[in-house]
Amino acid sequence: MTDVLKPSNETELAEIPAGAQGPIEIIGTGSKRRLGRPVQAAATLDMSGFSRIIAYEPEELILDVGAGTRLSEVEELISSRGQQLAFEPPDWSALLGAPHSGTVGGLIACNLSGPRRIKAGASRDHMLGVQGVTGAGDFFKAGARVVKNVTGYDLPKLLTGSYGTLAAITSVILKVLPAPETEETVVLTGLDDAQAVNAMSLAMQSPCEVSAAAYVPGEAVFLRLEGIAPSVAYRRDALAKLLKMPVEVLAAKSSAARWRAIRDGALFTDRPDHPLWRLSVAPSEAPQIIRTLKEKTDLRYLFDWAGGLVWIEVPPSQDAASSLIRSAFAQGHATLIRAAEAARASVDVFQPQAEALAALSARVKDSFDPRHIFNPGRMYRGQ
Repeated sequence: MTDVLKPSNETELAEIPAGAQGPIEIIGTGSKRRLGRPVQAAATLDMSGFSRIIAYEPEELILDVGAGTRLSEVEELISSRGQQLAFEPPDWSALLGAPHSGTVGGLIACNLSGPRRIKAGASRDHMLGVQGVTGAGDFFKAGARVVKNVTGYDLPKLLTGSYGTLAAITSVILKVLPAPETEETVVLTGLDDAQAVNAMSLAMQSPCEVSAAAYVPGEAVFLRLEGIAPSVAYRRDALAKLLKMPVEVLAAKSSAARWRAIRDGALFTDRPDHPLWRLSVAPSEAPQIIRTLKEKTDLRYLFDWAGGLVWIEVPPSQDAASSLIRSAFAQGHATLIRAAEAARASVDVFQPQAEALAALSARVKDSFDPRHIFNPGRMYRGQ
């Protein structure tokens, strides 16, 4: 049984790495513990003590929040003022068997973004500032509560997606944006994989300002439009004319429910023992990747980000079909989102790095965490 360390302020936190007798696993509430490789640690660093709204300035579109704050609390707060996190953070609790959607710190540490990423950018693009403590026990602060900020190094982007391997984040400053007045989703049925990608590509290149584009095989292509009602109606009609095929329309409530399901991976929650991958590839390559894999294994899949993100669920196996998945494409990245702990410990959960990039990553790790105290091996062996 590992020791649990729960600091309540940054002074207490900074003392922990210096006195550590072995590796430390950083968690908020543990909702994303099954993402990445398993961490063998002598102690657990519980960051839930850093849970508070530090400052919320709706008029300035700024939110400064403790990393241990529940994401649900943040979303409830900003939605009450008609605002949102535009990168559409997903709730993978059902997908990963967690009791809730987790904390802001976990969200940022894993750089998670939803379907609107193709229009609004990733979570790292909405980070204005960050505070925390490195694995060397040094306190740091980068960024500020201003949208146009050039202060210091761009540590927010570096730490976003680092899975707690560089530092323990104590607070983040996020840019918030007005939520759309309404939304509708244009639905196209009867398309195969290649036709679906072509339709999504055409929609994304149009002036119709599509905010999300996904394809659920056997169901339909879904194209979301957001904004004020007259604009949405105009763009819906324009998109239907552009596509030159029969369309259906989901009104606001049904549209929101559909995109929540796509965002949260709801299609893949009924078989928790099946490994689940996410591939980041060129959209034009997605249909061929699926054709290649279908010849060799059973699978379920979904295209998001207009085909640039491919969810693939495969049957259980010792290596979670790692070799098969990564041999199906030449350019891109494959990340193992869900698998048994033994599989996550034995295969590369994240896309293997080229030699030069791996060397750079190792130098960054050594700079922030010279003793490799925080989350060692969570992303790559030896780091």
